[in-house]
Amino acid sequence: MVIMNTKIYHDSGVELTPFTARNYDKVLNIGSMGMYRSFIKNVIRDLEIQPGDQILDLGCGTGRNAGLMSAYLNGKGRITGLDISEDMEKQFSKRFKNDNRVEFINRRIDQPLDLQKSYDKVFISFVIHGFPHEVRDTVIKNAFDQLKPGGAFFILDFAEFDMEKMPWLHRFIFEKIECKYAFDYIKRDWKEILKGYGFENFSEHFYLKKYVRLLKAVKQ
Repeated sequence: MVIMNTKIYHDSGVELTPFTARNYDKVLNIGSMGMYRSFIKNVIRDLEIQPGDQILDLGCGTGRNAGLMSAYLNGKGRITGLDISEDMEKQFSKRFKNDNRVEFINRRIDQPLDLQKSYDKVFISFVIHGFPHEVRDTVIKNAFDQLKPGGAFFILDFAEFDMEKMPWLHRFIFEKIECKYAFDYIKRDWKEILKGYGFENFSEHFYLKKYVRLLKAVKQ
């Protein structure tokens, strides 16, 4: 989720400045020292996308992830990206101007959604940790409501870990760059939380020394 000018959640780290939004892919590449490209390719592979999947990408940003996902789709597969930044929308629309399988909807994901469509997969990448916990409730409900029965919700975000056990340099970086909501996020049992919304059959993939996880939860 990206805000153009005014933050909705003052302490959030996922609401970006206009400059960062306009240069988001470059910022990711530089900030990750070039590692993001191979990392996200591995993540998208682990989504196990089927050719005809209908996919909802919450907080889709510039469409970089959607571009990787679209490579797995045939002519019947579709991706719907949601974001509220006009800068992201411009980049997303330019990226997919010749691909009618991918659409952008300018919409907040922290308010109830009714897109009049059901999806096989809902994907959210490094967004949910940046919300207050009561707001995450709405995001999870949106994912559940938009999924087909048996559909899967994929959360790519920080894993659950104890900061006191982190190497000092990793802990220092996390403390310096992350917002206060992230510290709350890593302490929670997300499988138990998702069970309360009607999700089951969990599976997970870990990356980057197990500090990052792709958590799959299936709608009952």
